[in-house]
Parts: sequence; structure tokens; C-alpha cells
Amino acid sequence: MHLSSPRAERTTPPASAPAPPSDEQGLEAAARGLLRGIGKLSRALFRAGEFGLPRGHVSVLDALADHSRRVTELAARTQLTQPRVTVVLQELEGRGLVERARCARDRRAVETSLTPAGRELLERARQRMAAALLEGLRAHVDDPEHTAGQARDAVSTLLNAIEPEVS
Repeated sequence: MHLSSPRAERTTPPASAPAPPSDEQGLEAAARGLLRGIGKLSRALFRAGEFGLPRGHVSVLDALADHSRRVTELAARTQLTQPRVTVVLQELEGRGLVERARCARDRRAVETSLTPAGRELLERARQRMAAALLEGLRAHVDDPEHTAGQARDAVSTLLNAIEPEVS
């Protein structure tokens, strides 16, 4: 039988607490959580909007909310390919939600705009989305309007940090 002396025993150093995350690691974790949260919020709001259309179609309608646009502009704003935008526009035009016309400045180009029906669909859906958001906030916070305003401002700040020309 072999006995080891206390001197021969190896001792492991006491376990130390994990090092606190660096600022960069903390920011990366926050960014991942933010991306997940924004994605989930976007899906929930889309469902609440009850558009009755696929997301790509709604994205095109939303891009047309301010003014008419060419297919190339719509593709850039929606991240859809130009051929896909063309198909979506054909479908939306068939439903009476958009109309296409020759560009006044460049007769070779075609611009698409919302019809009154398209504008109404978008507005009603946005109202449903806002109502769902406020209803959810009222159940969980004291001042839902303030909370929504803070979130809007935070998202604007983040967007401006990444794409200053967009905000």
C-alpha cells in the first residue's frame, strides 16, 4: 500500500469567480438580445396588424407610404430583389392597392404609388398594431405612452449610429 505524504498532494487553487464581461462582450450580448427582441416584436406587431398579405407585400406598401417610387428604390428599401418587387407589385395592383404610372421626369421609368384602398389598408393595420402595443404596455407599465416614446427614441438612436443617412 502506498501512502502519499501531505507534501506530495497537489492542491488545486481555489476556484475564482468568472471575470466580469468586458464592455465589448456586454455590448455584444445586449446587441444579440436587442436583435432577438426586435425580431419578436416585429413579428408580433405584424400579426396584430392583420394585413391579410405576406410580409414582403406589406414591406412594399410601407415603402410607398410617403411617396411613389421606382422598382429599384423599392428593392433597395425592402431588401427584395427587383424581379420579386415586380411580382409583388403586380399582385398588389391586382388587388387595387397600388397603381403604376410613367414617371413625369423620365418617361422610360415607371413609378408606383398607393391607391386610396392601399393607403386605407396600411393605416387600419397600423392602428391595430399601435392599439395592440398600447394594450400590452398598459398591462405592464404605468406610463405606456412614455415607454413607447422612449423605445422609439432608443431605436432611432441605434439606427442613426449604424445608418446616419437613413434616420
